[in-house]
Amino acid sequence: MPKPSLRGLDVPASPIRKLAPLALAARQRGTKVIALNIGQPDLPTPEEAFDALRHIDRKVLEYSPSDGLRSLRDKMVQYYDRFHMNVEADDIIVTTGGSEAVMLAFMATLNPGDEVIIPEPAYANYITFAKMAGAVIRPVVARIENGFALPPIEEFEKLITPKTRAILICNPNNPTGYVYTREELEALRDIVVRHDLYLFSDEVYREFCYTEEPYVSAMHLKGAEENVVVIDSVSKRYNECGIRVGSMVTKNKELKSIVMKFCQARLSPPLLGQIVAEASIDAPKEYLEGVYDEYISRRDILVNGLSSIPGVVCPLPKGAFYCVVGLPLEDAEDFCKWCLTDFSLDGHTVFMAPAAGFYTTPGAGRNEVRIAYVLEKEELERAVEVLRAALEAYKNRK
Repeated sequence: MPKPSLRGLDVPASPIRKLAPLALAARQRGTKVIALNIGQPDLPTPEEAFDALRHIDRKVLEYSPSDGLRSLRDKMVQYYDRFHMNVEADDIIVTTGGSEAVMLAFMATLNPGDEVIIPEPAYANYITFAKMAGAVIRPVVARIENGFALPPIEEFEKLITPKTRAILICNPNNPTGYVYTREELEALRDIVVRHDLYLFSDEVYREFCYTEEPYVSAMHLKGAEENVVVIDSVSKRYNECGIRVGSMVTKNKELKSIVMKFCQARLSPPLLGQIVAEASIDAPKEYLEGVYDEYISRRDILVNGLSSIPGVVCPLPKGAFYCVVGLPLEDAEDFCKWCLTDFSLDGHTVFMAPAAGFYTTPGAGRNEVRIAYVLEKEELERAVEVLRAALEAYKNRK
């Protein structure tokens, strides 16, 4: 029998989706599974997006340019201007979701064996994308005890070797909800400039920043213009994950020209998705404010509920719509599986993502889970009660 690639064997299963077969089996048994594992918003997509789909006047659904529709990129410039980000249309490459933006950035900057420093817990797919590029992740571990704040900058310096090529951050952070301060970002800026590294900044959740301080993008960091690569997506801010439209933004013209080689090879990002994304940027201010307020309300209900469970630790997320939660047990993955296979409360159970999959450090996150608060408030309240009962039953099981 032919053998698969070593790369394929080395890629880990997604902690977000790998328990999905167990969840499916639970549903088939008649159990109501409350899905807290994935950041799939349930809020409505802007009506402007659907109007654009209903009124397409093309006679042919053609390839778009490899870097995306010019009209979309022009509209994105207007969007970025709201955040005082100095971006031109030629700085933007439209991608098939933010995931492709990360993959293209890695493929264009990293050689096999090169190293990327990433604060963790980190979005689990970064691990997969790095392995696909043949790169090595060097983790800097953030701690639940201090709300997953950026580790001391000295910890980054210790990891830099001749093979180090980049630092990758997610701001606001998936999975922790942490928002980096200007001081933290400027400290990272100084490192990447001093060591001639790339700074990859995943800013997909910039619309969901719950601090009083103005949002700071990596694009705001003076003196690092050639180092910065911003990853973006319309999926979460407009609740349209399925259109698969993201972007890579950089002032580095040499890097952009290299990325374009990969873009031309994959032809183009999805045309219909780009049409929807362009229209969505015209969503009224009231739409975005409503989504923002809803997530704050959901966050507060979830965090207050979780914090009332004995032994549970849940730092208050400052952004995005996730939290990493410490549970009073040794093996969160076993518990997550057990919830789907052996437990229900009044016909309900919970589906969570084991947080160990968001770390590359051996043993880290074994008693933690990631929870996405993308469900209605009543569902989140029920989820807290189901989790409370599940923890008690798991502790007392034979």
